[in-house]
Amino acid sequence: MNGTGTAAEDRVFAALANATRREVLRLLRERGPQPVQALADHFDMRRPSLSEHLKVLRKAGLVSERRSGRQRVYRLEAAPLADVQDWLHPYERFWRERLKGLGDLLDRMPDDERS
Repeated sequence: MNGTGTAAEDRVFAALANATRREVLRLLRERGPQPVQALADHFDMRRPSLSEHLKVLRKAGLVSERRSGRQRVYRLEAAPLADVQDWLHPYERFWRERLKGLGDLLDRMPDDERS
């Protein structure tokens, strides 16, 4: 991912910004591919609303859809999440270094100054 972001990257981040969509991804990760109705059973919303969330996830490349008879079965596609992880990695390193510095400072402080 570059600093400016692409339309595809923006779709992934926009999809992940919604708690319902993150929960759909969690369900697919933990339970594997599922038909729409099985996913809908986990939410207190009408099925058309869930279908809109699935459409956003599909456009972001985070889920794929296949037909099985009259059902649509959704599956997690994790590749775009690797791009998110790559983008977040420098920030993780930044905070790890900051916390290590704080830990080093606390280790150098005499015990009576810590309370």
